Amino acid sequence: MSTNQTTKILLIEDDVTVRENTAELLELSDYEVVTAPDGKKGLEKAQTEIPDIIICDIMMPELDGYDVLQGLAKNPKTSTIPFIFLSAKTEHKDVRRGMDLGADDYLTKPFEEEDLLSAIESRLAKVEILKKQVSATEEKENNLPNLSAFREMMKNGQHLSFKAGENIYEEGKTSVNFYLVERGVVKAHKFDERGKEIITQLYKEEDFFGNLSFNKTSAYREFATALEDSVLYSVSREELRKVLQQNSRISLELLEVMSDNLFGVKDQLMEIAYSSVRKKVARTILKFARELKKNPLQSIRISRADLAGVAGVASETLIRTLSDFKKEGLIEIEGRNVKLLNADKLEQIG
Repeated sequence: MSTNQTTKILLIEDDVTVRENTAELLELSDYEVVTAPDGKKGLEKAQTEIPDIIICDIMMPELDGYDVLQGLAKNPKTSTIPFIFLSAKTEHKDVRRGMDLGADDYLTKPFEEEDLLSAIESRLAKVEILKKQVSATEEKENNLPNLSAFREMMKNGQHLSFKAGENIYEEGKTSVNFYLVERGVVKAHKFDERGKEIITQLYKEEDFFGNLSFNKTSAYREFATALEDSVLYSVSREELRKVLQQNSRISLELLEVMSDNLFGVKDQLMEIAYSSVRKKVARTILKFARELKKNPLQSIRISRADLAGVAGVASETLIRTLSDFKKEGLIEIEGRNVKLLNADKLEQIG
């Protein structure tokens, strides 16, 4: 990777020969290497050096590898550093314990040079992808219109006046508009089987109300009536749909404001605000390929856990999606490796 020259690796290994040989291998690959002969010194160096990645043996004097990992987790400055176990312990319970404690990968001795370098590149690529995602999300959220901007937009729309006691909409009638109160008070209410009125919500100045369902046959679930002379702004259901499709921030803020009195709106807004699973997985594979700077037709070593973590989907969902991509001839799966067969089609998945 082109970032190797500025990447610092902490190697914690008590075997002098393994430590020196591994350090030399990493230095020849243009990494800056800091070493420690035991877990205690390794944990101390991690706190002072703040490396980009840590490679650590398990069986060591003073502190073993598990203790080192737990110690790193207690310090916010070191808790997120990628961590790779390098050990002769190969039993499943040992591997599982390490991964449960938060290790990112586990390589067994003796190891192949290519496997070690590939594991390091994959961890560093994951970190870079996540950093870019956080940065992009923060930038996007800072620039996105918010609910205040949406209110101002509605105030440029249709302007309606209602007298006290006048219905704005009725239960069972087709849902057409979404409303914002400029002045006055509006009550949402229903009637029970005995005809007794039940007021479910009161809306005052600057409050939103209405039905957020986008089903064409969706009906209002209650009555809305002006308690006093009121002035409202309204936006059509189709106009509202366009706004929410284009602005996930408004979608989520509006959902939060109205969660107590809307029916079934959460799933619909979340679907609008976020991409499909197929799109997430496809984009994540391409991100890894670009971050690792591999030719699209070459294999890239990516763990399913890393793919799932970056894509933000469950492992089971990821496996099903990868299987679908394989059947569609977009990728090949060779053990832990993913080979891109058609990057263009992956890019086009929406």
